[in-house]
Amino acid sequence: MKPVVSSLLVAASVFFGSAAYAATLTAEFVDAQGKSLSDVVLTLQGPAGKPDPAPKADMDQRDQRFAPHVLAVRTGTQIKFPNSDDIRHQVYSFSPAKRFELRLYGGTPSEPVLFDKPGVVVLGCNIHDWMLGYVYVTDDPWFGVSNDKGTLTLDQMPAGHYVATLWHPQAPDMQPVPGGEIDIPAAGLHKRFSVTVQPKGDDMPATPPPSAFGDAFHKAAHE
Repeated sequence: MKPVVSSLLVAASVFFGSAAYAATLTAEFVDAQGKSLSDVVLTLQGPAGKPDPAPKADMDQRDQRFAPHVLAVRTGTQIKFPNSDDIRHQVYSFSPAKRFELRLYGGTPSEPVLFDKPGVVVLGCNIHDWMLGYVYVTDDPWFGVSNDKGTLTLDQMPAGHYVATLWHPQAPDMQPVPGGEIDIPAAGLHKRFSVTVQPKGDDMPATPPPSAFGDAFHKAAHE
């Protein structure tokens, strides 16, 4: 009987262990007018434990833009900066969370950049002043960025109580803000978050003005 009992205990442990991380959070993000909002970073602190680390990520350059515009990573992630354009770029940041420069290059640099401090990192290109990108580095175990429909889905989360933090490049002073507390049941949760952002004028050019990097950097540097 002992082997049978042992097997049952192992099976139960596997089942309940899997069930404990089976909850799904579906988040929706809107601005003050109720319009869907992309590029919102949501981070969550909650029950003990966290997903396996994802130590590698890519921040591409396509059509003279950073892609994605906003990338969220866990502290300690190594990021590669491939250049998919047929022209060269020179990527840099002066942000306190990560200062670095990748001199004029095409293709993919052989060495990734280690983002080892939490904070907002504003990216620019020395050659193309309108290029702006953001890396949000967090110590929180669960996080993600809303898509172009203003939604984000986080799977395999433990049911429990969480404290949320929100960030968006157009947020006042570009600083993270509290997102409230939520309880995620084992059956999952659909939650709408309202995010305060500074509106863009209708006459804003398709590409940011040359001062865009400086403005974004100075706001993020005051965190």
